[in-house]
Amino acid sequence: MKKYIWFFTLLLSISLFGQKEYYELRHYSIPFNGSEKALHDYFKEALLPALNRSGVQNVGVFEALGEPTPKELFLLIPYKDISAYTKTLAALANDSDYSNKRKAYDAVPHDKRVYSRFSSSFYIAFDGLPQLVKPDSGTQLFELRTYEGYSEDAVRRKIKMFNKEEFSIFEDTGLHAVFFGEQVSGPLMPALTYMLSFSSMEERNANWDKFRVHPEWKRVSALEEYAHSVSDIKRTFLKPLPYSQL
Repeated sequence: MKKYIWFFTLLLSISLFGQKEYYELRHYSIPFNGSEKALHDYFKEALLPALNRSGVQNVGVFEALGEPTPKELFLLIPYKDISAYTKTLAALANDSDYSNKRKAYDAVPHDKRVYSRFSSSFYIAFDGLPQLVKPDSGTQLFELRTYEGYSEDAVRRKIKMFNKEEFSIFEDTGLHAVFFGEQVSGPLMPALTYMLSFSSMEERNANWDKFRVHPEWKRVSALEEYAHSVSDIKRTFLKPLPYSQL
């Protein structure tokens, strides 16, 4: 039943809105003994409410599983389209409540920094999934995957493969899409990135096993037009933080 609800939701979103969303994905490295609480307080009390007031909804905040060193946090901000990004920046700059609530964050001293560095990548949604799909309430596992291509054309061919062939296979095998984006700026280019959601690691492993043996995947993966479209895959498992909107 869930796959049919997803499918009709997708059709409705395409017919009603049409435009493709624009995604910002930030990756924070948290130093040992850093002021991590100050960063969470800033996200929870200042940034996310201000983004919501400006019209940005379903902001995701995640922590990487596996206790990596340094600790990794991810912030996913979906904009309605590319022009909404600049409008949101202007709205934040003129939001007095946001300015007041971020004062504690701005006052963190240099020897208690909240992050070592953060990177920011931007993506345009795929034609086949133009808007983010909010996962079921209580979802506790997200999988973030980046596919690098050896050339721009390789990435274009892989995107075509998703749009034309793979989305239906994903849904048929329980690989629940959250977003798919073609990278337009940031590290690792040329590349695409997507996010999946699962109830557990057991569901994730079982459903990827279904995908690998699916007859349509076996057919599609053998097509010459998609050969050598992925040169490397990077994968990170994430858990949503309590204040995440995804």
